[in-house]
Amino acid sequence: MKSRSQATGQKERKVRLTFHPVTKERWKDFERLFGDKGACGGCWCMWWRLAKRQFDAQKGAENKKFMKAIIDAGEIPGLLAYDAGEAVAWCSVAPREVFPRLDNAPTLKRVDDRPVWSVVCFYIAPSYRRAGVSGQLLKAAIAHVKKRGGKIVEGYPFEVKKGAKPLPGAFVYAGLVPAFRKAGFKVALRRSSSRPIMRYYIGK
Repeated sequence: MKSRSQATGQKERKVRLTFHPVTKERWKDFERLFGDKGACGGCWCMWWRLAKRQFDAQKGAENKKFMKAIIDAGEIPGLLAYDAGEAVAWCSVAPREVFPRLDNAPTLKRVDDRPVWSVVCFYIAPSYRRAGVSGQLLKAAIAHVKKRGGKIVEGYPFEVKKGAKPLPGAFVYAGLVPAFRKAGFKVALRRSSSRPIMRYYIGK
């Protein structure tokens, strides 16, 4: 997939995207975007949904089957971003309850007992990275949650220290703090210097 930045020689660019919830009708688009590797290491975005032992045992094809079953059952696990009719990016957003593994991570345990929707993962096609796509996905996620009556959107991005080398794309699957800040999220709790819990309050 050749990007506009590759064609123009620009390092960064902005793209205008459209966004759609992942439904049965969009499974093929999701499958094509994730490719043979299931985005990363056979994940198929099941990392936060399964216990580690189960996730490790079913990497690849079985994780893919689990995600397809979720979508076939009518659950919407996230959003796809499209450019010119092609799915180029993904954002996992759903009620926190569907991601039980979050509560097993000491730094990501619940802030309080308020109902929240969690943004746990992004996958952006390599040729669309560094183009502001994650920020656009966050805004789309907020609109998606608002439409479904949610009041709090929560994220768990990585914070890279000033002057540090940029992390490879696979290591920033939860997004980066600056993108969340730009989308209006604020730090709700920080148990880790590199992994705050950030929130966006709808209606405030």
